[in-house]
Amino acid sequence: MSITFVTNEDLYKLVIEPVARATAFVWIGTADIKDLHVHHKGNVVSFLGVLDSLTRKKVLIRLLHAKEPGPNFRKSFDKYPMLWDNMERQICPRVHFKHLIVDGRFAYSGSANLTGAGLGIKSHDTRNFESGFITTDPATVGEIMDQFDEVWRGKYCRSCRRKSYCIDPIL
Repeated sequence: MSITFVTNEDLYKLVIEPVARATAFVWIGTADIKDLHVHHKGNVVSFLGVLDSLTRKKVLIRLLHAKEPGPNFRKSFDKYPMLWDNMERQICPRVHFKHLIVDGRFAYSGSANLTGAGLGIKSHDTRNFESGFITTDPATVGEIMDQFDEVWRGKYCRSCRRKSYCIDPIL
């Protein structure tokens, strides 16, 4: 059990790399999402390729984000047909948290979106200044999962005053 504060380049190693080792599920919450590129099995690939390889192992992927991704993400997404039916995806314009949960045993919460500048392999001189924490503490992981799941299930949809911005309502 631990809670560790992480910043900048360490986010990539300590947040993105554990995703490839998931065995049951990966939940990702982000405000902004782009075609993030990562190191995987000796190559640089779209993060979607990592998620695709996980779905082939029957790992459940949930992606919760605030707005439609850009054209580069969509082009990459089209290359991974396994994700089309096997990655659950929801949009909520109120999502501003950045969470990444792996197997209910590891979690990240912080400022970095799922973008190259936030969590990708961009260079020291071009990436954003980001921070957050990673944890394996069961209680803390549980609280992060609870927040994600409440939004995922639409707990706040009925009373939401931002419905006019919601292009695909959860409820």
